[in-house]
Amino acid sequence: MKKAVGIIAFVLAGYLYAMAQTTDKMDRTEVCKQNYHTLFGGEALTGQGTDPEMMDILQKFIFGEVFQTGNLTMKQREMITCITLATMQTFPQLKAHVGAALNVGVTPEELREVIYLTAPFIGFPKMLNAVATVNEVFKEHGISLPLEKQGTVTEETRHETGKAIQDKQYPGGVSSVMSDMPGDMGKDVERFLTDYFFGEIYSRGALDLKTRELLGYCVLATLEAGSQLHSHYHGNINAGNTPETLTAAVIQCLPYIGFPAAIKALRIIKQEYAKPAPAGNNIVRLSKITVAPAQLDAYNALLKEEIEVSMRTEPGVLTLYATAEKDVPHKITILEIYADSAAYKSHLKTPHFKKYKQGTLAMVKELELVDMKPLIPGLKIK
Repeated sequence: MKKAVGIIAFVLAGYLYAMAQTTDKMDRTEVCKQNYHTLFGGEALTGQGTDPEMMDILQKFIFGEVFQTGNLTMKQREMITCITLATMQTFPQLKAHVGAALNVGVTPEELREVIYLTAPFIGFPKMLNAVATVNEVFKEHGISLPLEKQGTVTEETRHETGKAIQDKQYPGGVSSVMSDMPGDMGKDVERFLTDYFFGEIYSRGALDLKTRELLGYCVLATLEAGSQLHSHYHGNINAGNTPETLTAAVIQCLPYIGFPAAIKALRIIKQEYAKPAPAGNNIVRLSKITVAPAQLDAYNALLKEEIEVSMRTEPGVLTLYATAEKDVPHKITILEIYADSAAYKSHLKTPHFKKYKQGTLAMVKELELVDMKPLIPGLKIK
């Protein structure tokens, strides 16, 4: 499993261990200069201005370190930055990054959709403030307004379209939250969410659903919207984003929203990532192993190490319970339960499993794998 190194990983190690990324980092000063020039066309770390020390810290951290964390594209990073700044209503910085986004290939239509996407989260007035800033940059770049329309629904289709998207991304919707509201007006809120949020906003062109979900998560991270971050984690997974991509996106937000808000969002990613898959998808197996008696101690040492590391570091490994026959201790049975087939396949690729497998090849005389069917699916092992 990959690890992020540098300042981000140092501060967030307690929250990112299970999903962090390992990359060989280039010198942050040189990377900073390259990225800054690509984005803004100017030079970083000039030592000029009224606050050169802070600009040195800021530029090296953002463009030299954060930009090396995760596998986001430059376009993704700038869209994330723009939607974060729009949510925060920090317009001078937004203006600069709209220009940067255009410089790295984000189209005007994509940028407009990034800003429109904020409306369901922060309301129309703040969204319109951000639109005004973006349009100002468009005019400076000679981009004709208004842009081509991207709406795909009509009055007759907005509900049906929204419901299809909502049911796919968020099965069950918010009915449990909105039930029993005074005057039964919770049903109105449910309908607004379906028709407006998913029907009119999520169905628009220029940005795909996967990108909208990722950007929406960044807005929620900025707002520190805890309960929505939990549900939108699963919306992102349903749209095809990986936990690693979500983690990198929140880290991209970090210099703008600060550590407390970023750590809150990262904690939620960790919590949701660690949850086992539904019991119906569990892989349950008995591994029946006969070990060469003379090598039993060495085998047991390798097995112990493998099981302890697997249980500690792999959320998808639900149970590895090893037993030996009382009178024949070299006959070993292991109860293995994995969250799903993906968790099992991932387990087989881990360094600790490979070490165990290679180290015990000559020790194991017989191996029988018996797939099992739980009689009481979902029953937890205390």
